[in-house]
Amino acid sequence: MAHRNPYGRVDPRTLAARAQGYPARSIFKLEEIDQRVKLLKGGNRVLDLGAAPGSWSLYAAKKVGPNGRVVALDLKVINEAFPPWVTSQADDIFKVAPASLCPPGPYDVVMSDMAPSTSGSKVHDQTVSFDLFMRALEFAAEIGRPGSHFVAKLFMSNQFSEAKSAVQKLFSEATTIRPQGTRKPSSEVFIVGLSKRG
Repeated sequence: MAHRNPYGRVDPRTLAARAQGYPARSIFKLEEIDQRVKLLKGGNRVLDLGAAPGSWSLYAAKKVGPNGRVVALDLKVINEAFPPWVTSQADDIFKVAPASLCPPGPYDVVMSDMAPSTSGSKVHDQTVSFDLFMRALEFAAEIGRPGSHFVAKLFMSNQFSEAKSAVQKLFSEATTIRPQGTRKPSSEVFIVGLSKRG
């Protein structure tokens, strides 16, 4: 069944994603980020955190090709049919040790589309989003190679400055992107870190 927005209309980006073989509209967010900052290239080793239902991993797999590697991690089992150079794993981001995901690391790109299951409390959801973001950054710090890149979702809050400052300390360049495909009511942004310091 096609996703319908609160006004009852079928979401065109969802339909477009499925027409291109992707399970979710989130593909267009990563595609825009990649086009703007040149995140992914052939042969890269990529870690995708919060990977379900698999759109970001599929996109990364196409960009890195069979000489690259993609590891997709999520709490849920991902049922997407990935190419052989993609490995998926069901695990808790706060329980799995980053080093356990190597090989194929160290990674060239660590990316995260993780978001909390919304609770109805804006402050609670923002806090959980910040925790997920910082955990993703810990992975980038530990198993991203020097020169590697990072991108992760964050719900805007008074912790935004702390999150971006942490990225600026680890990477040579940090930028904030709100992709065009983001739903208007959403407070999400993506913070990108380029060229991890040695």
